Amino acid sequence: MQIPRLHPDTIEQVKERADIVDVVSEYVVLRKRGKDYQGLCPFHEEKTPSFTVSPGKQMFYCFGCQAGGNAIKFLMEVGKRAFGEVVLDLARRYQVPVQTLEPAQRQELQRQISQREQLYEILAVTTSFYQHALRQPQGNLALEYLKSERGLAEETIQSFQLGYAPSGWEILYKYLVEQKSFPVQLVEQAGLIVPRKSGGGYYDRFRDRLIIPIHDTQGRVIGFGGRTLTDEQPKYLNSPETELFDKGRTLFALDKAKDAIGKQDQAVVVEGYFDAIALHEAGINNVVASLGTALSLNQVKQLLRYTDSKRIILNFDADAAGTNAAERAIGEIANLAYQGEVQLRILNLPKGKDADEFVKSKTDGAAQYQELLDHAPLWLDWQIQQTLVNRDISQSDQFQQVAQQMVKLLSNIENAASQTQYLELCAKLLGKDDSRSVTLLIESLRKQLKKLNLPLQPKTNNQQQFIPVPAKTDRDLLKQAEILLLKIYIHCPQYREDILFALEDRDLLFSLQYHLVWQYFQELALKSPGIIYTSEEIISLLQDFSVKLPKNIANFIHLFHLDEKSQLEILKPHLVIRTAVASLERVKCELQRRYCLQKWRNLEKSAKDWVFYYQQFHQADRRIHELDLERYSSLESS
Repeated sequence: MQIPRLHPDTIEQVKERADIVDVVSEYVVLRKRGKDYQGLCPFHEEKTPSFTVSPGKQMFYCFGCQAGGNAIKFLMEVGKRAFGEVVLDLARRYQVPVQTLEPAQRQELQRQISQREQLYEILAVTTSFYQHALRQPQGNLALEYLKSERGLAEETIQSFQLGYAPSGWEILYKYLVEQKSFPVQLVEQAGLIVPRKSGGGYYDRFRDRLIIPIHDTQGRVIGFGGRTLTDEQPKYLNSPETELFDKGRTLFALDKAKDAIGKQDQAVVVEGYFDAIALHEAGINNVVASLGTALSLNQVKQLLRYTDSKRIILNFDADAAGTNAAERAIGEIANLAYQGEVQLRILNLPKGKDADEFVKSKTDGAAQYQELLDHAPLWLDWQIQQTLVNRDISQSDQFQQVAQQMVKLLSNIENAASQTQYLELCAKLLGKDDSRSVTLLIESLRKQLKKLNLPLQPKTNNQQQFIPVPAKTDRDLLKQAEILLLKIYIHCPQYREDILFALEDRDLLFSLQYHLVWQYFQELALKSPGIIYTSEEIISLLQDFSVKLPKNIANFIHLFHLDEKSQLEILKPHLVIRTAVASLERVKCELQRRYCLQKWRNLEKSAKDWVFYYQQFHQADRRIHELDLERYSSLESS
């Protein structure tokens, strides 16, 4: 359907209610950086995050490709969608009443919105129906299973709204369509009934099954999981994909776990419904389940919205299927893990037990489980250990296969220090801690890594020594920032202390071109403490000072008077100071970054300071991105 023209009031309300972090987090893994967030830009390929999101400004901006805007602009760009379509989706999401400029079209639009609300209502009524059926004689077997075999308390059964689907073919169909008068087409769209292949009519999708409702993050039922109580296959049956239920974007129990994930700053992902339910009952509430499918990138991004540390622990079953599921999940998010965008860990419980069995098999099962979570190995350590499973490395062919697999894993590590650390770990595993063998193996593995030509190799020491000089763009930025600060100092006396404090706080100096003027101002303040010179007095003194410097006067004579352009530039002095000081620090950090990069490239890996310069380079790089965001935010405010 063609989207009608939306009323300006609707558009404004959507802009006010739509949360930029909430929207962007569905597509980009964001990590908190001060008051803002940072991640890899979805609009161009990059390895170092340059994409920033400011919740205070409700804006996103990429310093790499210059894409920027609000939540609406982001969804338009990332999905190549029309403005009206995006606004309408956000209005539904944030429950904004929709008004259109054409009354005739408004009716159809409201019908669509009403249909979606009806689907929620149908699923809510169905949940109550299944809960009621669980307490009837025909649901006794299911209730006994929950209490005896699963050991669930009544409070847990009610909290998760567990129920039972009766064994008849049309019981739910008759209840919803004939008794409750819901349109049969909507009941089918909700995934609750299935059309018969012949003879017409419908039959219930879930029959004689224990029912586990699946909720969205707002706690609304969007689908169901049904576990058979007999030998019927499949053992678990989920709702089909519907307008409300997208299996690849949904995590079971996230509505109950999201607060605990935020408080504990980590999320635990288990394989089955009852693993999650059992852990919640045991007081471990930061747990979700993956709905029986491989954990998808979209599901991971959902979890990362709630944890600053980006720590996710996978606790899949320790059998072959569980191991394969863990491997598939790692494959989905390996790039994020290698880049440090997610801190992924793997927990395998002892003796092949699943989480449900483990917490119930011991008197202090919950405490022991939490202890194992706290010491779960990083995903890469786990994968390295997996290369040794069922392998006899005393056999030459198997030794080589394991070594090759290890090298392949290590080749994706971009951080040189981490790569060196894992090289030593792999050599110890292969050499069985024999010191002489380990030393030889480290060198052997390193050579194999070099053959892959993946890690950045440092250059030799015979290169010309690097001297940090600002690039032309940096010099321009430096000059502009210093001019603005001097203009404010001269023409806005009430902001002089702010400038002094800002520069001292960040340990910043002026460049040679304007250093003499700034030094003169500082000497003037020392000679006449407590005296606040007016703008006219400062200009007069500066003119006298400039006479002594005939060669330099051209550099700062333009500071004496403000033209119309200059008046506009310093219209908001506090914001200009903030932007200019951030620009000065940015140039300083850029020099540091370039210097450390060149030093690092000129050193051999064995050199004492090799890792130090690598770390200093990345620290400077991160600070530059923070300063760019600070400058951008100030400019947006001006």
